[in-house]
Amino acid sequence: MANVEAKQPVVQEISNLLSDAQAAVLVDYMGITVEDDTQLRKLLREAGVTYRVYKNTLMKIAMKGTAFEALADDLKGPSAIAVSSGDATAPARIIAEFAKKHDAISLKAGVVEGNYYNEADIKVVATIPGREVLLSRLLGSLQSPMANFARVIDQIAKKDSPEAAAEA
Repeated sequence: MANVEAKQPVVQEISNLLSDAQAAVLVDYMGITVEDDTQLRKLLREAGVTYRVYKNTLMKIAMKGTAFEALADDLKGPSAIAVSSGDATAPARIIAEFAKKHDAISLKAGVVEGNYYNEADIKVVATIPGREVLLSRLLGSLQSPMANFARVIDQIAKKDSPEAAAEA
């Protein structure tokens, strides 16, 4: 009984971590060096992503009854979890980019904004740019036609102005 009570704070910690999460990604970290792990954790921390290693059984208990329960079947072997409450694609994107140079890391599965993605699908999610990049692209797309319209109106105004007629 004491063993169950000792594990309850860890289960509560995982539950709190997942409570306001936009995304959670499971990571296989078998064979990663301490140096590489430190580097990965730093990249994730800078992006506002929490990266933790817990026992699979404790994660399964904490995920029960949540949107992240679908990940329970993927909790086999060494598993870490990367959780983001801000940018939903950040955990998958950062880990996938890191995995290109480090074979010891790989994505297992993930839940992003309530949708479960298997290994192949979470790799596709990892290709989606971050929120700031998407917003800047949208702003650029909206701004370009307006800027072109303003230039055309300016040229028409200059062409029809009395100063332009006097110069001709």
